[in-house]
Amino acid sequence: MILITGGAGYIGSHCAIDFMKQGYEVIILDNLSTGHMEIIERLRDFSFKEDVKGSFVDFINADIRDTYALNVLFNTYKIDCVVHFAADALVNESVIDPKKYYNNNVIGSINLLNAMVENNVKKIVFSSTCATYGEPEYIPIDEKHPQKPVNPYGNTKLAMEFAIKDYAKAYGLKYTIFRYFNVIGADSEGISGEWHDIETHLVPNILKADESRVFKLFGEDYDTKDGTCIRDYIDVCDLAHAHTLAYEYLKENTSTIVNLGTGEGQSVKEIFAAVEKALDKKIPLENCPRREGDPAKLIANPELSKNILGWEAKTPLEDSVKNANEWEKTLKSLNNVKNPEPQENFSRKAIL
Repeated sequence: MILITGGAGYIGSHCAIDFMKQGYEVIILDNLSTGHMEIIERLRDFSFKEDVKGSFVDFINADIRDTYALNVLFNTYKIDCVVHFAADALVNESVIDPKKYYNNNVIGSINLLNAMVENNVKKIVFSSTCATYGEPEYIPIDEKHPQKPVNPYGNTKLAMEFAIKDYAKAYGLKYTIFRYFNVIGADSEGISGEWHDIETHLVPNILKADESRVFKLFGEDYDTKDGTCIRDYIDVCDLAHAHTLAYEYLKENTSTIVNLGTGEGQSVKEIFAAVEKALDKKIPLENCPRREGDPAKLIANPELSKNILGWEAKTPLEDSVKNANEWEKTLKSLNNVKNPEPQENFSRKAIL
């Protein structure tokens, strides 16, 4: 049985989809601070499809900072592996409010590790980030690149990488730590996609642009092929499948840390052009000055993930953009529906 923390969010929900497709039972823990109950309902419906081999076992509305809820959860279900996504992930917000990020991303995650140790759960797949590398010293970035985060978000993720490695050495945990690059797209069946109250990601912001909401392009004077930032964009479904492979790998192998990226980079202008092509229309654009702290290039070296997990990105950029656009259409209808009330949770308040 697989516990997915943050499974009502963007990447976590796609991970749940992939695990169920591969025949696994899934439990989701989410406090719905950024996730959505509608996604939980859609995942539950998906699990009943005839071609889905696994099952959606339960949704727990609780917080990883709630040690009581975690203990009840681990005592109630026989969990074999934790796939940990639950975290705050806005870089600018982390600079303004680092207390929030250390409280959730570090203290909450330590609570989770403690619950695993106390309940003899030995496997964890952890969602880290290329933000732990900081300003790149060379491109493409491999796993041996120095880790020098430049913001509290990256610091909290790096802190948890150290914690997981220390817990593994002391308590016998086995882990896969994934350092993500830029994630885009949505599943082709329209079950989930990007749904953020504050949207900071490139593709959905281009898709949302219209005459009343112009897309802002930050910086045209970088040392790149067209003057705009270059990033490594990986489809969310490809990324999700890596987590299933990581769990299967941990059954027989030792711990590992790998990048998840394509090994190729697209500029902001190239992504913008791909979205215009998918929509078959011109999108209003405003050129703005650079944002402080944006590196010119961030591209992964994904060779280790291929060699160790047999994983590589397969989804073409055009398909990622197309699926993201279809999800935006779905999202408009979902935003017009009142968020369903979450079902039972394991918090002390709810039980008492």
